Amino acid sequence: MACEPIVVEVGDKKIEINEDIVKILNEYARTEYNLERLAEALDLESWEEAYEFVKKVPAWILWVSPTLFRLEKEKCGSS
Repeated sequence: MACEPIVVEVGDKKIEINEDIVKILNEYARTEYNLERLAEALDLESWEEAYEFVKKVPAWILWVSPTLFRLEKEKCGSS
């Protein structure tokens, strides 16, 4: 996992991937969470922006646990 922040640009917004975003993406990937709901959770304008966001997010982020994501980021801070 890279130590640099992961930032995804959608429209005029920049979304930094953090533990909360990972939780939302996990729920999206593992349940019947639709793109409209994802757009609402991420404060995006439409399902089209949510679709663009999902296309730009590294695929592994959809499946990594939020706890593991946080622990890996903490390791970067202590290196």
